[in-house]
Amino acid sequence: MTSRLSNDTVQALPASVAVPSYDRARVAPGIVHLGVGAFHRAHQAAYVDQCLAEGETDWGIVGVSLRSGDTRDALAPQDGLYTLAVRDSGGESLHVIGSILSLLVAPENPSAVLAALTDPRTRIVTLTITEKAYLRAAGGELDAAHPDIVHDLANPHMPKTAHGFLAESLARRRAAGCQPFTVLCCDNLPTNGATLHRLLVEFAALRDARLAAGDARLAQHIADEVAFPSSMVDRIVPATTNADRRRISDQLGVEDAWPVMTEPFRQWVIEDDFPAGRPFWEKFGVTMVGDVGPFEDMKLRLLNGAHSAIAYLGLLSGHATVDRAFADPAIRQFVDRLWAEAIPTLPADAGLDTADYTAQLAQRFSNTALAHRTAQIANDGSQKLPQRIVASAMERSEAGAVPEHLTLVVAAWIAACEARGRTLPENHFTDPLDLALAALGTRHLSAGETVAAVFDLAGFAKDHAERQTLIELVATHLVHFRQGGPALVLAALGIH
Repeated sequence: MTSRLSNDTVQALPASVAVPSYDRARVAPGIVHLGVGAFHRAHQAAYVDQCLAEGETDWGIVGVSLRSGDTRDALAPQDGLYTLAVRDSGGESLHVIGSILSLLVAPENPSAVLAALTDPRTRIVTLTITEKAYLRAAGGELDAAHPDIVHDLANPHMPKTAHGFLAESLARRRAAGCQPFTVLCCDNLPTNGATLHRLLVEFAALRDARLAAGDARLAQHIADEVAFPSSMVDRIVPATTNADRRRISDQLGVEDAWPVMTEPFRQWVIEDDFPAGRPFWEKFGVTMVGDVGPFEDMKLRLLNGAHSAIAYLGLLSGHATVDRAFADPAIRQFVDRLWAEAIPTLPADAGLDTADYTAQLAQRFSNTALAHRTAQIANDGSQKLPQRIVASAMERSEAGAVPEHLTLVVAAWIAACEARGRTLPENHFTDPLDLALAALGTRHLSAGETVAAVFDLAGFAKDHAERQTLIELVATHLVHFRQGGPALVLAALGIH
């Protein structure tokens, strides 16, 4: 198969494939997206595609990769087009998405990225850069000693980080008298908009001090004039395999180098604060609210928390995918108990229907068509667990309840890290703390010593009154993991 998906071939695709109904040549860029990975292409870009089809043609997307050129290399020959394959146990539907107009690779051409960000037509900047790319220290503040932050402060016109690109482009827009864009964080951070706002103000303050310009005061400008609405996103997007590529290309009759797989369910809840304007997203199911917090907490603690539990218990039990792990009766029972422990930490007066939500989650986790790999979810546990698991555990402990199941997830992560190179492949999943975790492994520490050291490294429950209680609970579970694996740990909770 030599022909590629492109503007020239898209109209000749089979009638069963949905294709853009709008003239892409008439679409203008209005959004710059940082972190143009599979999730963005299955979620935000798909919503924008629907807006473009309804005539809102000034909201095209300029996609930016902050690290590698893989996505650009795959999609540029396809004019930015790609297939979104929506799959469930009953079948698959194909949609060609046309909302990404161009793709940039920041390390190759930071000037082009800054030009896109400072373009007056850019009114929204969205981000899906993963939790670790926000470069937070253990206490949650900006990691000012991180080499990339140090570089960006010394080289403001050639940034590497999201912080550096946002700060420099906002400074340039301010100097040109151009209205600031709205910054819309779509990553799984608690109060993600407010968190990014705080981190960027911290970065800008360091930049202001370094530049020592009398009228710079970029930090104050960002603090007072730039909108950072929080949002909550939800859609399961497993990694695309070579088999997926072959299957989709066969159905299209042309090659698609990087289609995206996803489930039918999708959700996007956004705080409605867009001074420079926004697409009419609510027409396509986006929920615009005054406070995204309760929705965010429900998703982080029930979906993401359960996902982490399934990933680590699944890996340790030999299950390669979520549906297989969730079909394990012991893991299934554990997830129900985990939800029962986490639900009381959610606000009771926010109108959340947790029974319906967890019923939907059970159905989604059982989707055999997705083949969502447990190793993919297992990545970056030290960055994900604080908001998914540790926050709930602290609240349960404060309330006088014993967070047995929540703390077991932390122990499962530690045990899965220890299993790499033994019962799991060496690099089966990765974590920003891998070097430090590997060093711990050479010291042959007891379970209690290991957990205390990990809490220190990851900043779990830092300065919290219940920290020692949580460490002791996690350590008890880790002893069982080391002695008899998941079966012994779950049996200790009466799960068989």
